[in-house]
Amino acid sequence: MYDRVWTVRFSDTDPFGIAHYPRIVDALHETSDMFMQEIGFPFWEISQERGFGLPLVEMNFEFENPVEAGDDVTIELTPSLSTRSVRFEYVARCNGAVMFSGYEQRVCAQKDGGAIELPDDLRTAMEVYTDS
Repeated sequence: MYDRVWTVRFSDTDPFGIAHYPRIVDALHETSDMFMQEIGFPFWEISQERGFGLPLVEMNFEFENPVEAGDDVTIELTPSLSTRSVRFEYVARCNGAVMFSGYEQRVCAQKDGGAIELPDDLRTAMEVYTDS
C-alpha cells in the first residue's frame, strides 16, 4: 500500500465547510500521480517517453463521513493488477475513521490506441504495493 496525507484547505470546501466532491476526486488523482512518480513511472513520462498510458476507464466512490476544512486525511492506494489493467483501490481515513473509499480502473493502452499488457517493469514496481 502507498499512502499520503491530504490536508483539506478552506478553498476545498463548500459554504458548510465540507469538502466538494470534485476536490476529493482531485486529491485521488493527485495521489495516483504521486504513486506513479514514487515507483519511477510518472504519468507524464510514460506517455511521452514510452508511448503508453494508463487512462481512466471507470471510477466509483462511497462517501461515509464528511471531510472538512483542516482535516488531515490519509489516502491509501493499493494497486490490483490484471493482464492489461490496474485498479487503484482507495481508502481515506481521518483520525482512524473511514471518510471515503473506492477505486479507479485504468487500462494500459498505447498512445495511438489499443490496450496492451502491463509492461513487466511497471508490473514489478507496482507489485511491491499490492496486497499479495
